[in-house]
Amino acid sequence: MSPEIADKVNDFIARTVAENPVVVFMKGEPDQPRCGFSAVVVQILDHLGVEYAGVDVLQSEPLRQGIKAFSDWPTIPQLYVAGEFVGGSDIVREMFQSGELKTFMVEKGLLAA
Repeated sequence: MSPEIADKVNDFIARTVAENPVVVFMKGEPDQPRCGFSAVVVQILDHLGVEYAGVDVLQSEPLRQGIKAFSDWPTIPQLYVAGEFVGGSDIVREMFQSGELKTFMVEKGLLAA
């Protein structure tokens, strides 16, 4: 990937994370996930009733690679809350099961207690 494309992708990711309180970089779209791991994160967020943006990384190979570099995390999906990288599917699932994810969302003002 050329440095110019990498910069544009990085700018897009940074802007998307800054403009959306909750965003998932995923394979597919929230109403039609294209991998099981992305589906798990969508189901958890839907269950919690959190509003979120979904970004389909399958639409762009530079975006797919760029999000991995942006977070320094090798897998997709990736959840960002209030500008902060939370983790991938396993971490989100573990946080949900322990109640930590709901508490985190409440603390960030994204869910009522």
